[in-house]
Amino acid sequence: MSILKWLCVAALSLTAHAASAQNAEYGEELYQQFCATCHGASGEGDGPLTQMMTTSVPDLTGLAEANDGAFPMLNVLHIIDGRDDLRAHGGPMPVYGALFSETSEVNSAYADVLYRRGRILSLAYYLESLQK
Repeated sequence: MSILKWLCVAALSLTAHAASAQNAEYGEELYQQFCATCHGASGEGDGPLTQMMTTSVPDLTGLAEANDGAFPMLNVLHIIDGRDDLRAHGGPMPVYGALFSETSEVNSAYADVLYRRGRILSLAYYLESLQK
């Protein structure tokens, strides 16, 4: 019986921790820290580093418009974590899947994966909120 109680407590703590990582406000913090330098504070591709880059930086505020009005959530997630083979991601744009791989407070491999995916999802939610 004590194992069942421990599993319930662990599941609840994982759920609470993962849910706190999956929100647009947290995503905005991540965006400002890792993305705004190139994509600009407003996501329009006008960050301060664009003057030094040899490739154009996409305007992230038009992703839904370019996709018939629907935000391409899965594609965005894959671009951020490096699963998409777009040249922009595999070339000059950093792959953030590994960067967001810090460990969670629970210290288990399963919790770490949930935490990393929650951070990437939060960033994607924030990008979704930038759509025109």
